[in-house]
Amino acid sequence: MTTPEARPAPVIRPALPSDVRTIRDLVEPLSQERILRPYEMVGYFEAVQEFLVATDPAGAADDTAIGCGALHVMWDDLAEVRTLAVHHDWRGRRVGHALLEALIERARALGLRRVFCLTFEVDFFAAHGFREIDGTPVTPEVYAELLRSYDEGVAEFLDLARVKPNTLGNSRMLLEL
Repeated sequence: MTTPEARPAPVIRPALPSDVRTIRDLVEPLSQERILRPYEMVGYFEAVQEFLVATDPAGAADDTAIGCGALHVMWDDLAEVRTLAVHHDWRGRRVGHALLEALIERARALGLRRVFCLTFEVDFFAAHGFREIDGTPVTPEVYAELLRSYDEGVAEFLDLARVKPNTLGNSRMLLEL
């Protein structure tokens, strides 16, 4: 039997527009369970450059994504990990871990100092150094600027009343890089 450590790591690459439908399909079951926030199809296309995808390490000929995750820059020192999803057949194979590590590395490469997430998977994110926080970890001036964003994820970050039904039960977590 192959141990998790002995399994080949998934291949992580930037998402392409041709991955968008697969990303939507990965997110759909989790959005129906209210674990992840769904996007309209146009939203996935608009954000495709924020996404990384994981593909089968065995090099499946079709290069279909088996997992995805996005890093959304919110301010000069802060980004949010969003839409981290793994196909149900690939869960437990460290695909999510590989995606999160790649997203954190992307944040470092961008010179960011903090990464935020809103999650039900506290233990998973804690294993990567995230800690639970209260409130919104920005200054009042930055908060006022972020209020101008049309992005629903930013509204969730700000904990605005209009998004409360989407965030009930989630934990707010932060990683200091």
